[in-house]
Amino acid sequence: MRILQISSAKAFGGGERHFVDLCRGLTSRGHEVFAALRPTNEWQARLDFLPTGNILHVSIRNSFGILSANRIAGFIRDNEIEIVHAHVARDYIPASIACMLSKNPKFVLTRHVLFPLKPFNRFALKNLSTAIAVSAGVEAALQKVFPRTGIAVIPNGIDVANWSDVDHEKLKKEFRFLHNIPFDAPLIGTVGELILLKGQRDFVLAANEIAKKFPDAHFVVVGKDNTIEKKFLRELKRLVKVFRLEHRFLWLDWVDDTAPLLAALDIFVSASHSESFGLAILEAMASGTAIVATETDGAKELLDNREMLVPVRDAVKLAEKICLLLEDSEKRIIAGSAGQNLAHQNFTLGRMIDDTEKLYQRFLQNEPNP
Repeated sequence: MRILQISSAKAFGGGERHFVDLCRGLTSRGHEVFAALRPTNEWQARLDFLPTGNILHVSIRNSFGILSANRIAGFIRDNEIEIVHAHVARDYIPASIACMLSKNPKFVLTRHVLFPLKPFNRFALKNLSTAIAVSAGVEAALQKVFPRTGIAVIPNGIDVANWSDVDHEKLKKEFRFLHNIPFDAPLIGTVGELILLKGQRDFVLAANEIAKKFPDAHFVVVGKDNTIEKKFLRELKRLVKVFRLEHRFLWLDWVDDTAPLLAALDIFVSASHSESFGLAILEAMASGTAIVATETDGAKELLDNREMLVPVRDAVKLAEKICLLLEDSEKRIIAGSAGQNLAHQNFTLGRMIDDTEKLYQRFLQNEPNP
């Protein structure tokens, strides 16, 4: 198959991780994969396995980018593309138009977030073969726009072995030594873009409560504030200073390989207010790290152990659950092992690629959605 993946995202996040993994997985199976990216993207280097000629730079500034659609249509014709797969909301309509302007390849989109699509997409995307939802929560949101028969649920997947088949003790010692964190100190961490929705403020508030019971506890926050002013990052650091916890907080903009971080953590925390899936949670599961998470759609879909879920925006409950796990090492080990088993059973990268590949093949054979 000849497949064009489209993303106008500038920064690298969970959706872009999915995009790269999908491109790599399909390429490894012998398909000819192409990518349409914005010229100013910050993550093209992660697609270094694609030939330069397979990448189109195109500026999609809004949902009605006719000029962009024309450029994509030309690329589709020139490369005899059979499947066009868009991943960002503003790309959907230009991708749809490009398909109609070219040799009419099959058009697919993936919805990575829970925010509802505008109702006009029901009419604007008439040539859509299917909308892929990364979770049941996203599927429910998509049903407000598309018929149920036009939606397929394909959960995100990761190469679980990258986190499970490692020397955890060695990685733990290396990470803690590198960042001057005592080997025997409780370490609690969170990963995600620094925005209010990801709940880092609640994490800091919970840390203040945890520090009262565990005065040797340390905390790590991984994520970038992608705004120009960096107001949220500054607010978080001010709050940590007010609590006099500066010496116990580690701030990291990004971690390309989260295996050492997750091996070093005693508890991974997802304090998100909304989560469509939760790739960071899944990586923690694959690592065998104990998890405390807020009751988002993504966390509830990933985690069997509802005992470790807490209400959204409740920093006190968050702190209580974390403290319970810190007090019981056996419970942490059991929870971590259960999460790792779930990751192996249900959320592998191979399964995600399998399901996507089968979907494409069904479209090309003109088979209806099941």
